[in-house]
Amino acid sequence: MTADVTINGGAQLTAHRLRAAVLGEVHARPFTAVDTPRRILHFAFDTAGDAAKADRAALADFCASRELEPLKPSAKQHRVTLGGSALRWEQHSEFTTYTWELPSEGETPFHPAAASLAAPMGSLPQPGPLLVALDLHLMADNNEKKIAVERLFDRASLAVAENSDGAALFATDFQADPSGFVRILVLDRGLGPERAGALVQRIVELETYRTLALLGLPEAQRLMPSINRIETRLAEVTEEMRRTDKLIDNRRLLDELTALAAELEAGAAASLFRFGASRAYNEIVQLRLQTIGERKAGSLPTWSSFLARRMAPAMRTCVTTEARQTDLSEKLARAANLLRTRVDVEMERQNRDLLKSMNDRTRLQLRLQATVEGLSVAAISYYVVGLFGYLVKGLHDEGVPVDISLATALFVPVAVLAIWFVVRRIRRRNISSD
Repeated sequence: MTADVTINGGAQLTAHRLRAAVLGEVHARPFTAVDTPRRILHFAFDTAGDAAKADRAALADFCASRELEPLKPSAKQHRVTLGGSALRWEQHSEFTTYTWELPSEGETPFHPAAASLAAPMGSLPQPGPLLVALDLHLMADNNEKKIAVERLFDRASLAVAENSDGAALFATDFQADPSGFVRILVLDRGLGPERAGALVQRIVELETYRTLALLGLPEAQRLMPSINRIETRLAEVTEEMRRTDKLIDNRRLLDELTALAAELEAGAAASLFRFGASRAYNEIVQLRLQTIGERKAGSLPTWSSFLARRMAPAMRTCVTTEARQTDLSEKLARAANLLRTRVDVEMERQNRDLLKSMNDRTRLQLRLQATVEGLSVAAISYYVVGLFGYLVKGLHDEGVPVDISLATALFVPVAVLAIWFVVRRIRRRNISSD
């Protein structure tokens, strides 16, 4: 399919590289006409990760071995006919669905049992953990022989509704039968194949997305104990912060807060996708209910009222858990910043005291150095004067007229000043080189 546009004269306007994909997306999963009566067996499997590739390869082999229409490499949905039955395969971001449209025999709802009709599904390898197993029976509403839906389902959880114009009635108790299938009965009151196909697909999608939306509840329940424990410990740590000002205690509390924050963030990261997906799936469920436009049938609750009473609390639990994670993360960050500031201030105070101690020690060293310098000048001067005395004495012994004592006495200040000058110059040179 090309997305380029041809204009007058044969010239073409080059399309954006994604135009074809965008145009085709709205036609990716079209409604298919369904004749009444019909039996629909629908399965949804978790195929996140590499399982999706393996499932696609298995379906391609299935079609090739039976000389059915081949699966296109980039196709997200595929429909094939096998005798009087049809298989519709759809691949989504984290799950894959197999929908079997089978002939319906007799006028007894859900007879024969779905387990005896699901044999074709066994000819394909299971692509992943099973999420949804649905048995939908589309039947004509026979005025001569009314079907009592109350006898087919559990009265305590039965939900029944009509579509917007009353052309169909659909009922279920959202419970698994002994074979593990959730049963849904749809009574056709004049829908026609096209409308029947659209209604059946919306009901199937509603049940699929309802199940997927509720996957967030176990995740929220798993995280609850950890969140409660972190909240309790955070309150204890903040109270302890008020009673201590020692650096070692502040460091210990900071390490504990960091560990709590790491545990919380690990849980939040693991549940981020699941909670976001649950919100998106729940929105799809509500949109499907609005599109069907259900209305009340008798005294039984509609699907919307039943799901609002049972499903809405689960969704609120997921939203509340996510909000608690966000709020708790902010509180941990504030407490950690406060402790980090206290630790930094204490470290700066200790550094200041250390610098003061180093200054005092340096001052003492300078004084000691000055003392040693004076002593060294005196000692060196003493030896230099002694050497000069030997020199004068030698000259005197050779007959040079010189007074030894006077010459030595006069040389003492000269020697001291000269040595002091030399030592001072050496010290300045060493200081400047440092």
